[in-house]
Amino acid sequence: MRKIAAAAGIVAGLVIPAGAVARPAHAAVPRVREFRFAYRTHAGRRSYALLLLPRWYGPARHPAIPLVICPHGRNTTPYAAARRWYDLPTLGGFAVVLPAGQGRVLQLDSWGYPGQIADLARMPKLAERAVPFFRYEPSRVYAVGASMGGQEVLLLVAKHPHLLAGAIAFDPAVNLANRYDELAHVPFGSWAQAKARVEMGGTPKQVPEAYAIRSPTTYLRKIAFSGVPTQLWWSTRDQVIINQAAQTGRFFERLKHLNPEAPVVSYVGHWPHATEDSAFAVLPTALAKIGLLPRHWLQNDPLLVARGRSAAAFAYVPQPLPSGNREGVGSSA
Repeated sequence: MRKIAAAAGIVAGLVIPAGAVARPAHAAVPRVREFRFAYRTHAGRRSYALLLLPRWYGPARHPAIPLVICPHGRNTTPYAAARRWYDLPTLGGFAVVLPAGQGRVLQLDSWGYPGQIADLARMPKLAERAVPFFRYEPSRVYAVGASMGGQEVLLLVAKHPHLLAGAIAFDPAVNLANRYDELAHVPFGSWAQAKARVEMGGTPKQVPEAYAIRSPTTYLRKIAFSGVPTQLWWSTRDQVIINQAAQTGRFFERLKHLNPEAPVVSYVGHWPHATEDSAFAVLPTALAKIGLLPRHWLQNDPLLVARGRSAAAFAYVPQPLPSGNREGVGSSA
């Protein structure tokens, strides 16, 4: 009886967790299959995730495919993050899992809480259990995120390097204490600071350790020697993380000083905050660099052409290596 109920839920585009009321997964993009499933977080709380699959993927055709773990940005949702992927899962033949997450207190503002990072590492198995016909390739699990999601991607690299075949962080915050101070100078920053105090338990001066354990800079050595091919993307015109040169730019330099052979590359552009993380911007290029889309997308992105958008808006250059380290930029280039 349980198998029959589960199968009925799958046919309808649902996943029915034990003891939960099934709800349709709102199709953000018609060219992918979308499932919503519930899971228990590190603290035993109830949360949910979306699983995007290629349009052709289903019970009759379900090979093991690559899987991308995609934590969302601050104060947004998996549904908003799913729209950024458009039909890339179908075009590339990979899956994307987007958890709502859970911080110490807040759900959508987890800010790299250690329990949240542990939950991200559980996502491949959780997704596989939730959708019985879904299978992923354990050797091809990736992490991609923007803003707070990029921060959590880097923390996942630091804490679970053996899980990942590659990582992409768009406009991440790498030093959360500095980020808290900078929020005072951005629109609605005081509101974001108030939420940070709730989630962290105080200000950086009051609870410095709470901010440190969520900051990728704390784990520089682990990331530098993780062996995970990692891309960093940041903008000189970011008006949300207003000093990206001192955040991501400096982070890259310190990584390369620690380990000149680290497979980490950094790209610099001039886009507004996190807008490059889109199927109609830089995301296809970043995915092509790690083999999730064909390499020819690096020269001719068909989605940009289809939308009539100029590639110049998302032009980028590699960040120069720090002085004394000019040889090679790593295997993720």
